[in-house]
Amino acid sequence: MGSIDAPIENGSAPALGGGGKHLSSGNGPLPPAEESAGSQQVSTPENEESRRRKGGVLPLEVGTRVMCRWRDGKYHPVKVIERRRMQNGGPNDYEYYVHYTEFNRRLDEWVKLEQLDLDSVETVVDEKVEDKVTSLKMTRHQKRKIDETHVEGHEELDAASLREHEEFTKVKNIATIELGRYEIETWYFSPFPPEYNDSLKLYFCEFCLTFMKRKEQLQRHMRKCDLKHPPGDEIYRSGTLSMFEVDGKKNKVYGQNLCYLAKLFLDHKTLYYDVDLFLFYVLCECDDRGCHMVGYFSKEKHSEESYNLACILTLPPYQRKGYGKFLIAFSYELSKKEGKVGTPERPLSDLGLLSYRGYWTRVLLDILKKHKGNISIKELSDMTAIKAEDILSTLQGLELIQYRKGQHVICADPKVLDRHLKAAGRGGLEVDVSKLIWTPYKEQS
Repeated sequence: MGSIDAPIENGSAPALGGGGKHLSSGNGPLPPAEESAGSQQVSTPENEESRRRKGGVLPLEVGTRVMCRWRDGKYHPVKVIERRRMQNGGPNDYEYYVHYTEFNRRLDEWVKLEQLDLDSVETVVDEKVEDKVTSLKMTRHQKRKIDETHVEGHEELDAASLREHEEFTKVKNIATIELGRYEIETWYFSPFPPEYNDSLKLYFCEFCLTFMKRKEQLQRHMRKCDLKHPPGDEIYRSGTLSMFEVDGKKNKVYGQNLCYLAKLFLDHKTLYYDVDLFLFYVLCECDDRGCHMVGYFSKEKHSEESYNLACILTLPPYQRKGYGKFLIAFSYELSKKEGKVGTPERPLSDLGLLSYRGYWTRVLLDILKKHKGNISIKELSDMTAIKAEDILSTLQGLELIQYRKGQHVICADPKVLDRHLKAAGRGGLEVDVSKLIWTPYKEQS
């Protein structure tokens, strides 16, 4: 179903709050460039020269690098990804879709000309020529190292596939969505059907995930929609938290709509239209109005590689509340019920690996702290449902394992364990296994 994208904030951009706003609030437009009231522009040779130069660079070409005023009021370097004419504008009146080179792609956006500092425009260089020149200056080993490390989240793509992916998904097609109580800014492109190409905002039914172009359509739909929770079996209820298992074969439209929605927040997720082979585990917060989706993970019904999770997402308004860790822990509780060891689908993004390393570290060190006497990796795997290779790599990364006389030996000094546990951070919300009522898929068949 595509590589995992763990629900963690990424990139060097300042935090943007919870990622969604309640519909009662509004975001004001960006502040205009400051001008001193009543000041009069004096025409000088320098000003004339600057105006001529600015007129000469407009409209900006795709690929141009320039400084752009962001929502924090400061200027940041951007690259122009795409441009479009403004309605009823002049020949040079364009809006520009830009990528902030310091930040993650999810912050790419359309900006107006007045947000750009045209004095900072850099000469446009043909990227293919630039790549060729750069390649000639590097040894093959250097180029391979760069190819391996420079693209976060796309480790599974070769150079040609990566270019194709970035070209196809370069412009975010949907700017915002309305889902339940929240209006959420999207992060990435999602391949919605062509008839939605002209829609900057989509309205989702939060229960059946049907999406519409207009608010009035959503309101009419909500009067008819009978669902108050995802269309599956409730397999877990603890307090206000519920987990629903949705069979992609039985609820094909819901599964596809969930994939469309998820792709808006996952850059490198592969969108599958054939959802029959997957089960979706949808986590909800419940109140008297219904069960509201917080996030989900998916898994294949039958995985030869022992994958217990394909994709994972916590929706932006619910991030940084421990739900991502809860979803990971839940996937392993299902593996325990199945009597199998599990591992997330590969390849993992850098952030995905970080999230899982944190989970593996906390679970394994908790056991090592409490356990008296020797314990093998096989025994740890049986107790936790974590694959032996994941246990080995985690303990090696913590320098808690040595190779002696042909076998791996775990060295568990209590003070070292405490130090590593503190560094691993909190474990998030606990899964109350006594509240999990679930039959593995193969037994249902």
